[in-house]
Amino acid sequence: MNDALDELPLSVDRRATTPLAVQVADGLRTAATAGRLRAGDRLPSSRALATRLGVSRTVITAAYDQLHAEGWLSGRHGSGTYLSASPAPRPERHPIAAEPDPEDTHLDLAAGAPCVEAIDRAAWRRAWRAAGDRIPLARRDRAGDAEYRVAIAEQLLRHRGLGAGSDTVVLATSGASDAVGELAAAVLRPGATVAMEDPGYQRAVGAFRAAGVRVLPVPVDGDGLRVDAVPAGVDAVYCTPAHQFPLGARMPAARRVALIEFARRTGALVIEDDYDGELRYDTAPLPLLATLGPDVVVHLGTTSKILSPVLGIGWLVGPPRIAEAVLAYREFTGTGPATTGQHVVVELARHSDLARHLRRLRREMPPRRAIVVDELRCRGFDVVGDDAGSHVVAPLPSALAERRVIAAAWRRGVLLEGLSRHHIGPQHTFGIPLGYAAVAREDLPAAVRVVAECLVRAGHAGQESAGIG
Repeated sequence: MNDALDELPLSVDRRATTPLAVQVADGLRTAATAGRLRAGDRLPSSRALATRLGVSRTVITAAYDQLHAEGWLSGRHGSGTYLSASPAPRPERHPIAAEPDPEDTHLDLAAGAPCVEAIDRAAWRRAWRAAGDRIPLARRDRAGDAEYRVAIAEQLLRHRGLGAGSDTVVLATSGASDAVGELAAAVLRPGATVAMEDPGYQRAVGAFRAAGVRVLPVPVDGDGLRVDAVPAGVDAVYCTPAHQFPLGARMPAARRVALIEFARRTGALVIEDDYDGELRYDTAPLPLLATLGPDVVVHLGTTSKILSPVLGIGWLVGPPRIAEAVLAYREFTGTGPATTGQHVVVELARHSDLARHLRRLRREMPPRRAIVVDELRCRGFDVVGDDAGSHVVAPLPSALAERRVIAAAWRRGVLLEGLSRHHIGPQHTFGIPLGYAAVAREDLPAAVRVVAECLVRAGHAGQESAGIG
């Protein structure tokens, strides 16, 4: 089987209205168009791909037949199916469901959404009005609004213990995923390799691969990324040490030091994604990697998990050489973060509304987490993940168990996702990441009861649920 195909984030979504065969064909077609598959690459047999995706063989056969008809594939007698050298143009096709249904009433328990219910609406409106009163800019600073960068530096110092001095530079970004893409294009360049947690954050995987950077999966355990398993010769290591996504482990101090020593010894760059680092409410946070190794670490953060993704902004803190490369890339491509979201954060910080919001979140998250944990444990299920962030994981023994629980919960009005979508290579860890931030507090108990009942009905209670080692 083709190694390149093994690394593709090819999956199917049984909840979508698009037929499974169309999803598979779209995924392979997109991979070919993006250059992840190349002319002459051999595709797996319909049986092998059906087993990998957990679908019937007829689904894969239908997808291959469609791609054959479009000219993307060719068969060689006795040797399999291959990507053609000259694929035909993709026919026009109207999507069945291009946008989510705004009338959808499913309760969202998927991981990764912020707790917008905790936002002070009066402070939110005041910040947006003040941002709108600013004089429009004729040109923007590609490093980010100066006041925004100061506000972020102060927040990082106060809430994360990271001081930005002469050896580091703070830049505004359009969010963590966008920052990963900029680092991949401006610093790592095509052909570079990056080691990454598996399971891990798939949007970062996509950003790396879109820039031509090869992603190498590294296993995680109860302490996060296994530094001893990082391959030799990598150009960078991407990790989420404060709250590993999606399994929720916190990297201990000794392992953080080992990672910094590895980077200095090998010349690798460490990319620290602190996506929800402000949501630590059980113990004091450990020192950031960027604090331990400011010379070899780029620290990324975002407002998407602590406020709302509508702001579309984040930050990057790194050595001057990294900041200069990113700014040169932005100048060359004409890109850079939008200013309105930065201005909103500045106004929130100006009136101390941002600090109050973070304190409110730290009070709000523990009782929400307790609702989830108590309900599952009283049903005989354990949970995985530190007392931090906004999600935990309910372990399961197989991908089939994941699909059964997700489908059953969907039928009862609850949106879930499985760990299957978070793997870089073949899935080896199974479970349901349960987010407890997006749902209104009053709806959370009922939603969690639905999930617990679906787990029980799937027949995976007690010891059988130990799908995460």
